[in-house]
Amino acid sequence: MRNYISSKCLPLCFIVLAATVLFFLSKLQGTNIGIILFTEASLILITMLWLAAGFLVQRKRYNTLKQIIGELDEKYLLGEVLPKPRDENEMLYYEIMKTVSQSAITAVEAARREKDEYQEYVEGWIHEIKAPLTACSLILDNDANVSKLRRELKRADNLTESILYYARMKNPEKDTIIRPFSVAAVIEEAVKSQMTLLIAAGVSVEVTGDFQVNSDDKALAFILNQLLVNSAKYCHNCRITISAKDGVITYEDNGIGIPAHELPRVTERGFTGTNGRRLGNSAGMGLYLVRELCRHLNITLAITSEVDSYTRFTLSFNSLTNL
Repeated sequence: MRNYISSKCLPLCFIVLAATVLFFLSKLQGTNIGIILFTEASLILITMLWLAAGFLVQRKRYNTLKQIIGELDEKYLLGEVLPKPRDENEMLYYEIMKTVSQSAITAVEAARREKDEYQEYVEGWIHEIKAPLTACSLILDNDANVSKLRRELKRADNLTESILYYARMKNPEKDTIIRPFSVAAVIEEAVKSQMTLLIAAGVSVEVTGDFQVNSDDKALAFILNQLLVNSAKYCHNCRITISAKDGVITYEDNGIGIPAHELPRVTERGFTGTNGRRLGNSAGMGLYLVRELCRHLNITLAITSEVDSYTRFTLSFNSLTNL
């Protein structure tokens, strides 16, 4: 009650002022004192009734809101279930609550979607990594062939690197180090790191050209590793050419290619495509990670392909990053 009376201080001050002015004007006009007192008493009574009625209405609305909040599990939904306002002041707060609530709903839905996608990827990753681990176990139980064992361990290492990059994707800047480096050196290191898989798949690689760039060499190596892994997975006995010239890296293989209708979607999260479904062990995250890293590093990624002919990836470094 005290808080309610405090909120009505300003109108009460005007009422008291009006009553005082009315009293003195009535006295000056010679109005009977009884009539003056009756008028003043009536004004006081009406004011008290107005305060009492307003308090009862406000208490009822407060209790209703308290009940709604108590029964609501997700408090951020309060703006969606608030009763309609009755005056302009309430309308302003109502609109503010609606805006805040809708913003919170959007954020919660995005967080839930991200959580579900992360869980789905982790489950797919676990399914994928079981293959090389099982293969390692079988190799050790049989001939213990060292080259085969290294190949499967490299596959497991690639998968581990992928999930680490995916986990960092929310805040990639924390793991980004921009510095000048030779592109050819990074390309050669990436090819060397995947040589076990490339040899097993009968894939040959030719590297030409070089240029200097200011970027993250570790992230670029990961991008190239993903492209090499895809070639080893989908393009057995193919030939890869990687050229570096004038701020552009061109990666091309003469493998099975990508259907034209799938090209716009190959970098989407979880998209496996015809080749991935046929192979049966793809999580559809490699090119998604490539796209996101290129976006973060301000590298323009372009993909062209023709079925049974070639697939070409072009990495164009922004002029601001070139030396």
